[in-house]
Amino acid sequence: MSSLVLLHGLGANGRVWDGWPQPRVAPDLPGHGSAESLPRYTFESMAACIAVTLPVRSGLVVVGHSLGGVIALELASGRYDVQVNRVVALGVKVSWSADDLGRAGALAQKPIGWFESREEAAARFLKVSGLQGLVEPDSSAVEHGIKQVDGRWRLAMDPGTWGVGAPDMAKLLAASQAEVVLARGELDPMNTDAELAALSGQVVTLSGLGHNAHVEDPSALDHVHGQAAS
Repeated sequence: MSSLVLLHGLGANGRVWDGWPQPRVAPDLPGHGSAESLPRYTFESMAACIAVTLPVRSGLVVVGHSLGGVIALELASGRYDVQVNRVVALGVKVSWSADDLGRAGALAQKPIGWFESREEAAARFLKVSGLQGLVEPDSSAVEHGIKQVDGRWRLAMDPGTWGVGAPDMAKLLAASQAEVVLARGELDPMNTDAELAALSGQVVTLSGLGHNAHVEDPSALDHVHGQAAS
């Protein structure tokens, strides 16, 4: 019996997987939700933090969205004392320009933004996480993604997480000890079918869905991760 681990993307938190069936493990990535911040964010340091929190360390099926997909591939390298059977990396941005990296680096250097109301903080969270129109402002994902401090509101996300950088997908795929499927929503602007096909022979395109396909239609990935979940 495989254990299902779900890893969210940049700016989100583990509650985005609330629509997925149990049993599964859906931790917050470092610097998100209730997880501790790190002095510096790398794919390796984030994977190491996730690895030590997992209640089961073998027979894992890891579904990761965007940044979470990269962390899933990192976990599958065998360097973290966990045994991953299958990775489904959804919506990973695989092509990064100098401008992309520059913008992300600038965001990582910004101070924490403060808001006078929960509504303002919730709106900012929904924008940063790409969940506008997909979850309600009073949802568990939003509640877990913001926090009140001394009468003001902020995102739970550490701005430094923006600085994690671009993944070396070819290297990650070559090092993976797990079967890997690269998946994307058909309408996802973060990547293309051709980009993913150039990296892997196992590519799945989810018809009519966007970047947050796992939230738009949780059942759409059932046949992808379910092949190794029993």
